[in-house]
Amino acid sequence: MFIFDNSLFPHMLKQNLQQKLLQKLSPQQIQFIKLLQVPTVALDTRIKEELEENPALEDSSLMTLDEPKGEYDDLQDDRDDFSNDSGEESSLDEFNVDDYLQDDSSNDYSTSYSNGDDDDEKKETPIAIETTFFESLQQQLDLLPLSDQDFVVGKQIIGSLDDDGYLRRPITSMIDDLAFSQNVMVEEEDVIEMLKLIQSFDPAGIAARDLQECLALQLRRKDSSNPIIKKAIEIVEFHLDEFTRKHYDKLERAVGLNSEQLKEVVAEILRLNPKPGDSNQVTTKQMQIIPDFHISNNDSTLVLTLNARNAPELRVSRSYMDMFDHYDKASQKDKKMKEAVQFVKQKLDSAKWFIDAIKQRQQTLLKTMNAIMHYQYDYFLTGDERKLRPMILKDIADKIGMDISTVSRVANSKYVQTEFGTFLLKSFFSEAIQTESGEEVSNKEVKKILEDCIGKEDKRKPLADERLTEILKEHGYNIARRTVAKYREQMNIPVARLRKEL
Repeated sequence: MFIFDNSLFPHMLKQNLQQKLLQKLSPQQIQFIKLLQVPTVALDTRIKEELEENPALEDSSLMTLDEPKGEYDDLQDDRDDFSNDSGEESSLDEFNVDDYLQDDSSNDYSTSYSNGDDDDEKKETPIAIETTFFESLQQQLDLLPLSDQDFVVGKQIIGSLDDDGYLRRPITSMIDDLAFSQNVMVEEEDVIEMLKLIQSFDPAGIAARDLQECLALQLRRKDSSNPIIKKAIEIVEFHLDEFTRKHYDKLERAVGLNSEQLKEVVAEILRLNPKPGDSNQVTTKQMQIIPDFHISNNDSTLVLTLNARNAPELRVSRSYMDMFDHYDKASQKDKKMKEAVQFVKQKLDSAKWFIDAIKQRQQTLLKTMNAIMHYQYDYFLTGDERKLRPMILKDIADKIGMDISTVSRVANSKYVQTEFGTFLLKSFFSEAIQTESGEEVSNKEVKKILEDCIGKEDKRKPLADERLTEILKEHGYNIARRTVAKYREQMNIPVARLRKEL
């Protein structure tokens, strides 16, 4: 008799029954979330991608009365072939054709939208054609009498430059690139020689490998007989660290200058361009900001409108809806027709989901911005930052009955145009600070006071964080020095020593 001992195989008998509650997002919800965080400037591209992928989705603003023969017409020609085959009854009988066959005038699946915004928003903005930074360098290279090998090396160097004009790629890496991709064998001296030639191109300082070389290249193009230029070159090449840290006392002793002479030399260095590549107006990193909302003041009444670009005139294709009509009226529903209608239904559903997501995006944007506008009503009336109320994401989420993450997606990527400028919605959110009287104010107000104080300070004796803390206490804000330092850093204002000027 065989007796099974459980103790010998404990791992084989450990079976647990667990019940878990999981929450998953549907494909439609995921699509809405992705569309919500897309700014207006990128929405056109996203819609064009969807129009290209889904033939059942149409932009009615691009449609004409005489629509060309399309994919639907090809399917129409094949209908007789479908009906000749004997097939089985399709499970597609459960489709409700009326869900898709709606009159355009009352079609729920359309994003035609009017909010009083100007029609000019839909017009294409003319683009000025200018020579880019890289094209300018290439043109200068083309004018030089170079051998084929030197020309290839020069082109490789130009293509390796960053947008700010620096060459941060190692010489050895470029030699490897030339060997493997262009089958050009060169020595390090050959590349350095071509690099020096490109460094003579305009703008001055181009193709430098670091800031020190960039500044030195610009200074060497100036009048070398000028003593100010000579001292500037000496400081850049041998005392750049003291210069960047503004240790002016050390510089005076190191280069043998008094304070007035050093002031002239420092002014000469400050006139140089630390990013010569950015001097050209057209760069690859240039981004156009298109406001998502417009707020206008109509006799002390704020009027909010959504940018018309957020409301494309999308609709479900009539041709694809007719496919369902034909299927519903067909006497025989064979296998081929079932497959065709299954494809059509998939595309129609996808088009409906996308249009619904666009409409939901419009409603969410307006709902969120309307709540922000009313919360900060006094600010939008006057533009005075001191009237900004403390506001966090939860305040707006509670007002509109949505999740904090939804408000965050809107605030982090959307802009509003006001009479005082165009601002990112995120900039209107701020923490609360309590004054000595117990009143809660926005930390924006404190930052504004700090900015004003630093702007009016004597640059020869800039205000330290301790002094700024005392000034805020005089205004009734009992804030710690570390908080002042945090706010100063958030405003990209350096410490007192680095704000010092001669």
